[in-house]
Amino acid sequence: MEKRIKELIKKGESGVLEFKTAFGKETIETLCAFANSDGGIVFIGINDKGNAIGVDANKESTQKWINQIKSSTYPAVVPDVEILKIKDKQIISLSVTSYPVKPVSFKGKYYKRKHNSNHLMDLSEIANEHLKTVNLSWDFAKDPDHIIDDISLAKVNAFIGKTNSLRDNPINDDPLVVLRKFELFRENSITFGCFLLFCNEPSILSTIDAGRFDSEIIIRDNKTIRGDLFTEVDDCIQFIRKHISKRFIISDKPERTEEWEYPPEALREIVINMIVHRDYRLSGDSTIKIFENRIEFINPGALPQGVSLSDILSGKTASISRNKQIASIFKEAGIIEKYGSGIKRVREVMKKAGTPEPVFETIGDCFKVTLFPITPSIIGGVNGGVSGGVNSVKELISEYPGICSKEIVNRLNLSKRTLERNIKELKKDGEIEFRGAPKTGGYYVLPNNGKQKTV
Repeated sequence: MEKRIKELIKKGESGVLEFKTAFGKETIETLCAFANSDGGIVFIGINDKGNAIGVDANKESTQKWINQIKSSTYPAVVPDVEILKIKDKQIISLSVTSYPVKPVSFKGKYYKRKHNSNHLMDLSEIANEHLKTVNLSWDFAKDPDHIIDDISLAKVNAFIGKTNSLRDNPINDDPLVVLRKFELFRENSITFGCFLLFCNEPSILSTIDAGRFDSEIIIRDNKTIRGDLFTEVDDCIQFIRKHISKRFIISDKPERTEEWEYPPEALREIVINMIVHRDYRLSGDSTIKIFENRIEFINPGALPQGVSLSDILSGKTASISRNKQIASIFKEAGIIEKYGSGIKRVREVMKKAGTPEPVFETIGDCFKVTLFPITPSIIGGVNGGVSGGVNSVKELISEYPGICSKEIVNRLNLSKRTLERNIKELKKDGEIEFRGAPKTGGYYVLPNNGKQKTV
């Protein structure tokens, strides 16, 4: 790593590289210029001659830098941060990709990168960059089939609330003014993006079919998800969580910890990317298929022309937002943190969790992602492992009232005999009861907390 950084620094400042001795407003100007150009890296702790002088910073101070960058740029710039070492000198790397929604401003000013310096963009350059964004993104186009009455201003206000929680300077405008400022409402017409983001009634344009499969052809449960795009994120996550296991880890700590069968961060990242990158012009629906040993996400919309899957997986090419307006609004609401880092982040999260490598593939006009579960820990007692004790069983029943024996066995990774023993003990202590028919009923936690014993 140190050798690679030295080689990069040796090349000197350029259109994609700049050195700074300390963090300041010039750093943010440069990151803004990089975002408006081809992306780039700012090294903090390097002087103009390329010598490492070091910088005194830690995770807390770099987080403050990120917050400062984020709150003073629009659309918000969130750089990747790395703390490096060169000859015992600490160096901070701040890097950004070329942003899909341009131009990016810093305190109302727009910069571009030319050779090894930053230049203010003139009005024609700002207009041209803006037109490129509008012309290349379908969701910016005016929707001929829907009007302003087809969206919910209450949902727009909810978006404003989310955005204000992340901004130093809150938005105080009314919903219609906000829609105009974000160009979701132009010339008395809403855009396609505006309708998908804030529709007041479920729309078939954004349908997502989710199912839990016992086999390739047998469906145990399914749900058709339709609504505004913000709601669809939560509905998808809720359905997935309903059908994957959560293990309760017992350790030497007084509190229990929980481990989901799939890392929640990876699941959320995949769902968000499905919704943001979907090609809503195609007739097919997005699909989530949950199997015993994997989850498949299938989304209409192949990779953009000229972009290969191998380039994205290798990190040579950042993913390109198909729906730049939707991506921009999600970013303003804090749902997306960085542009073009979804696949990279999913791979890192899954690798850290110890799962098999996710599979990314293009199938016709669709993009497919397959995730595999975390390998279950060894079932054990107080020194580690997944707890199969009565407390775990009771907590699971409390979380999922009416759950059946088969589902408890699957979620807690227990043997049938162990579960029968735990159920018998809980019923004896008056903690739970079975309700309904033997084949269709389930278990419920009693509100008496075991004060009444059953015989």
